[in-house]
Amino acid sequence: MSPALTLGVDGGATRSRARLRDADGRLIAEGTGSAANIHVDFDAAAAALRAVVDATLANAGLNRSDAGSIAMGLGLAGFKGEADQARVAAAFPGFSRVQAANDATTACLGAHAGADGGLVIAGTGSAAIARVRKKEIIIGGRGFALGDDGSGSRVGLDAMRAAMRAYDRIGPASMMTQDLIGRFDNDVVAMMNWALSAKPGDFGGFAPRVFEHAANRDPIATEIVRTAARAIGVLTRGVIALGAERVALVGGVGEALRPYFEPDIAARLKPPLYDPTDGAILFVGGSVAPQMKVAR
Repeated sequence: MSPALTLGVDGGATRSRARLRDADGRLIAEGTGSAANIHVDFDAAAAALRAVVDATLANAGLNRSDAGSIAMGLGLAGFKGEADQARVAAAFPGFSRVQAANDATTACLGAHAGADGGLVIAGTGSAAIARVRKKEIIIGGRGFALGDDGSGSRVGLDAMRAAMRAYDRIGPASMMTQDLIGRFDNDVVAMMNWALSAKPGDFGGFAPRVFEHAANRDPIATEIVRTAARAIGVLTRGVIALGAERVALVGGVGEALRPYFEPDIAARLKPPLYDPTDGAILFVGGSVAPQMKVAR
């Protein structure tokens, strides 16, 4: 039996979002909040998730005392398995059911309305997932240190590294490298100190500047962007090889990269049918009314 209400939560490395729907899939309320990457900082992520959940309930005229009639599905950046499931469930006592998964899983469910398919995520981080005959295989999504090729955080990091090499005169300079160094008042010590505590999203914050310079044919920016596009192409071919027929692309960086994709990759990557937040609703057994679908 479907729960009376279903709350879907998408906890990403850049922002979090929640959506409440009734048993027929009709939209009741939504909320948005700050980043929530449980791999980077579980306690901070849990606080951000609780805030967006409480805001969404408040928008619906509800509160935590109504949680017993609500099933919650969460798609979370940095989610790794059963241990994380237990910690997340403990962070949300009182709900009728709490089920969490990697945000790639819930995004894939949303992208294909619960059906099989592949998904490539290119946002602050990057990952791909193939869901074939209800079996899921994730490619990438290994975090900033070991993965995230083709992501906004990697684009930003590569650009910052290029800027530092240009400053040290061991690499070429360009308008982009001058721009990035200039944002630290040409003080490389300040830049280094910033990088010591910077999170993936902080590096990703520089990606829009890199895309702007690439659009203006800056050679270093263009090569960084083309490298990212090739990485997304590798992820796409990976899920196709696993048997995914329809492949969707999500994430703002993915759309920014689209002009740089190889033609076969650009043609293969389709828009999602539903967004990751509705994917979290589907994941926990809820419904999404067709006329209410949200693909973002």
